[in-house]
Amino acid sequence: MINKLPEEFRKKGFEYPEPYTKIIELNLLDFDFWYIMNEEQALTRLDELRQRYPERYLVPFARRDDNDDIACFDLKEPNKVQIIHDFASSGYEQRRTYADLWEWLQDAIQEMIERNREEALE
Repeated sequence: MINKLPEEFRKKGFEYPEPYTKIIELNLLDFDFWYIMNEEQALTRLDELRQRYPERYLVPFARRDDNDDIACFDLKEPNKVQIIHDFASSGYEQRRTYADLWEWLQDAIQEMIERNREEALE
C-alpha cells in the first residue's frame, strides 16, 4: 500500500478499496504468479506508469512474476482492477478489467491452484 500517494492522486480523492486493506491485514501477499508489491515497489511503478501513460491515473498494487502485467486501481473507476501490460505502447496497455478486487483475487488464486496441480502431475 502506498502511504504517501502523490499530491495529484490525493487531490482527486483516491482511497484504497476496503477489500484491498482487508487482504493486506490478512497478509495475503503472494499467489505464485501474482504478488502484492511493497510500498517502494508500488511507488516506483506508479512513477513509471505516469511517464508511460500520462493520460491515466493508475495506482499499482500487484505485479505478475512471469510477464509485465500489473494490477492497478484507476481513479476513473477506483473499485475495479485494471490489468495493465506495462511497457506496451500507450493505448495498447489495457489487458483486462475486473469488476472488483475479489474477482481479481479469485482469478489469481485459481491460477495458483491450476499451476500447482499441473506441477504435481509432472
